[in-house]
Amino acid sequence: MSINDKISIIVPVYNLEKYIERTLTSICNQTYSNIEVIVVDDGSIDNSYGVICEYAKKDSRVVLIHQENGGVTSARLNGVKNATGDWIGFVDGDDIIDEDMYELLINNAKKYDAKISHCGYKMILGDNRVDYYYNTGCLVEQDNQKGLYDLLDGSIIEPGLCNKLFRHTLFHSLLYDDIMDLSIKNYEDLLMNYYLFKQSNKSVFEDVCKYHYMVRNNSASMSSINENKFYGPLKVFEIIMNDSDQESISDLAFLRYIGALLNFSTCKSSELQEKSIELLKRNKKRIMSSELLSKKAKLMFILTAYFHNVYILIRRCYEKITGIDKKYSILKKENK
Repeated sequence: MSINDKISIIVPVYNLEKYIERTLTSICNQTYSNIEVIVVDDGSIDNSYGVICEYAKKDSRVVLIHQENGGVTSARLNGVKNATGDWIGFVDGDDIIDEDMYELLINNAKKYDAKISHCGYKMILGDNRVDYYYNTGCLVEQDNQKGLYDLLDGSIIEPGLCNKLFRHTLFHSLLYDDIMDLSIKNYEDLLMNYYLFKQSNKSVFEDVCKYHYMVRNNSASMSSINENKFYGPLKVFEIIMNDSDQESISDLAFLRYIGALLNFSTCKSSELQEKSIELLKRNKKRIMSSELLSKKAKLMFILTAYFHNVYILIRRCYEKITGIDKKYSILKKENK
């Protein structure tokens, strides 16, 4: 690895004319200057394309690609195909990053001889509240198994792509073996991360929050539950369960699968509630015999599957007591 390693930063954009200039400024102001910024306009119908064109005139490192609307995964992979850098990073077109984020990530990659380097992030809510994930300052070196386990466990590492730096060579299977399911519109970040971490023998994580995830009222993550949000994570966990040759990873994916079903069982859609309960009952034998699932989780399964109204009441009371039900209440003021 050389000090002259180039970083290619992929920015997928769909109808973000109000935010993309701010995002590009935060990227182009990086203290690590050997970068190219590949902006993939994913068929925007606003003036995003025009704004990006004007910005590219000011900074030759910004490269614009236009494609028909294919979704964020399609845009990201198109960007990687056109990247010339030794390393790949991702930034969403309405977020911002600290000016030293990529300097930190590439320095850690070099120091620890890692193929993936990642950091924490902060979630900026519409009333200027900040949630840190997690800002402990700890540094963790991960071999292949630990990297995958920490990714799936989610207690230290978040599943997003944008707070990470990847060796370009890790993308070979994603680009040429056509393994990413482009129909998945939710939890697609976790699936791509799974494939990348699976290829990496070493990763390093420093928990300082350099990435700013800006939450908007109309952002995809804030929209109500729908079929994409329901079937996306379930499909991702099923893919990982069936793909992994490590029993601990497959078991952990199953744990996440059951956790998702328990959460969906209290959503507002009665149809999706019923589907969740059906799938839980279908997995009853594995749930009750699982050593990973706690007694509490198994009790939650019994209540959900066979005493559903009682479980919903308990869940609502818990959310109200802890304040979780108001955590993302940002309907009056945007931060963007």
